[in-house]
Amino acid sequence: MKQEREQKTTTPKRDFMGDPKDKAYRDRRVLSASTLAGNAVRNTAGEDLGKMEEIMIDIDSGRVAYAVLSFGGFLGMGNKLFAVPWNALRVDTGEHQFILNVDKQVLEKAPGFDKDNWPDMADVNWGTQIHSHYGYQPYWSSEVGTKTLKGGGGY
Repeated sequence: MKQEREQKTTTPKRDFMGDPKDKAYRDRRVLSASTLAGNAVRNTAGEDLGKMEEIMIDIDSGRVAYAVLSFGGFLGMGNKLFAVPWNALRVDTGEHQFILNVDKQVLEKAPGFDKDNWPDMADVNWGTQIHSHYGYQPYWSSEVGTKTLKGGGGY
């Protein structure tokens, strides 16, 4: 009886990216971050640039700040991580991948980091360097307002 109940309450994992043949899914504007993690990252030439590992949120502005992708190594070993400005990426929902409009050499020369030694992504100087490397204006340079309450407790 307990096993029957578990089967009835268990929801199958849904593919939030959807069916690429369905226009409603191709035109999606809001997706779960967990459905994007693990997706391939390619450039416009079709070269494999790695895979999406994390999506970093600027909690003050409520915006996506960076995508963290892994690149290099062999069979997942020795991969280096790279923060890429979110506005440098396009989501291709039909192919379940991201498009980063840079040559592979730009990524190879980008400042990277180790999975056990992340940079301070709230550091404006670091962020300016990352945005500059990819040829983008920092997202915070036009930000107004904040979405985070400062105070005790919580986080």
